[in-house]
Amino acid sequence: MKLSNFNFELPENLLAEYPAENRDESKLMVIHRETGKIEHKLFKDLIDYFDEGDVMVLNNTKVFPARLYGNKEKTGAKIEVFLLRELNQEQRLWDVLVDPARKIRIGNKLYFGEDESLVAEVIDNTTSRGRTLRFLYDGSYTDFRRKLRELGQTPLPKYIKRDVEPEDEERYQTIYAKHEGAVAAPTAGLHFSKHLLKRLEIKGIDFAELTLHVGLGTFNPVEVEDLSKHKMDSEELVIDERATDVVNNAKKEKRRVCAVGTTVMRGLESAVSSERTLNTHEGWTNKFIFPPYDFSIANCMVTNFHLPKSTLLMMISAFMGHDLMKRAYKEAVLEQYKFYSYGDAMLII
Repeated sequence: MKLSNFNFELPENLLAEYPAENRDESKLMVIHRETGKIEHKLFKDLIDYFDEGDVMVLNNTKVFPARLYGNKEKTGAKIEVFLLRELNQEQRLWDVLVDPARKIRIGNKLYFGEDESLVAEVIDNTTSRGRTLRFLYDGSYTDFRRKLRELGQTPLPKYIKRDVEPEDEERYQTIYAKHEGAVAAPTAGLHFSKHLLKRLEIKGIDFAELTLHVGLGTFNPVEVEDLSKHKMDSEELVIDERATDVVNNAKKEKRRVCAVGTTVMRGLESAVSSERTLNTHEGWTNKFIFPPYDFSIANCMVTNFHLPKSTLLMMISAFMGHDLMKRAYKEAVLEQYKFYSYGDAMLII
């Protein structure tokens, strides 16, 4: 498979600027892999496709407000700083992206907040847009993190051209988010409401959770025609014993194991034992899944509609089959499904 196999025409008006009014009332396309049948439903109809003892695996990562706006010393130029990952808690070192990057050099200081109470010094260039910042802050670490949250904005993807609105703080977060560390939401999970989760629980569906802190690397464009030469960024992944027990029992009983989102699917496939069961994991993953690929853990998945040439689309193609993926996406465009982070969903069974 080559990069050009994953290109398609996506009308700009199908990129979702806002989420559905109610989480579980976004549209849901249901794809039957064996028959090729395609159904059009609402997300809350998901419950009809699962039985008692089936398992849904969720990513409980929590998005932190990673986008900051500061001013450069002396010139006062407005600079956007996107926090990627904390490198050293004690020294308050962070990996960041800056925009515009050409203005930001080693030694520059940036000031944040109306009272300029938070200052950062650029101590390294990592890539063309990447920098390492040392935050200069006198308070405790807890106060420092509180300050970052206070000054930061919800990191909506760049394709959303509007300003961040108050509701984004809640809607760009799953209702089961627990462990802070993601700079992008695991978007398939955004469709679950408290009501739907309760109904699934009452029906006897089991839940397992893993933590995969989504980084921006997931959305990096693929720039090589030969997919085997593309390298994914590493992301932190934790799978505990409870999750492995729930998943492995369901597999043993030949139940449905549903990966809620591409991050969950990647997490599961990063921790497969030689017996094709799920192992516990604490570390990092840079796994890149593209066709052909033999999946070991999940036998169904929930996912959003992805962009042309994206690594996420490649994973979906590997899971459902390339021709069926192309047919489903053609139908999604025809039926005006919304794409990307705030878009509609697909259930592949």
